[in-house]
Amino acid sequence: MRRSDRAITKREEILEVLNKCDVIRLGINTHDYPYIVPLNFGVEDTKPLLTIYLHSATEGLKLDLISKDSRVGFEADCSHRLIVGDVACDYTMEYESVIGCGVISVRDDDEWKKRGLQAIMRHYDPERVFDFTEQQLAAVCILQIDVTRITGKRLKR
Repeated sequence: MRRSDRAITKREEILEVLNKCDVIRLGINTHDYPYIVPLNFGVEDTKPLLTIYLHSATEGLKLDLISKDSRVGFEADCSHRLIVGDVACDYTMEYESVIGCGVISVRDDDEWKKRGLQAIMRHYDPERVFDFTEQQLAAVCILQIDVTRITGKRLKR
């Protein structure tokens, strides 16, 4: 990162930023161009790794691409606030962000589906524990990113 004064280096702070974010953007290789899709997500601190869970339909472009190349990138950002200046070049945006990469796998057994869905729901509603019907589990697969590299950035004035 060019501006080390904006870097978030502590794992706990990176997790705090991720926990504030509503959406994560997944970047998948197509070999012609990147395919980027916004998704709901959940995070588990599975030391020494960090694991990110996503849910998906059981078929489609995303899964087709993942089956060809399991290397992915991701990005999440939050805490946006426009800073207005007297001239155009004085405008900026406060924000916090996390960018990383990892290896994604498709988990389609029911225990992993429950684990991943619980992590996703805990991200959005940490006070509740959810049950999932067989029909609900059959309709989704869980995508699991084993994070290999992650950085954070914070721009606050």
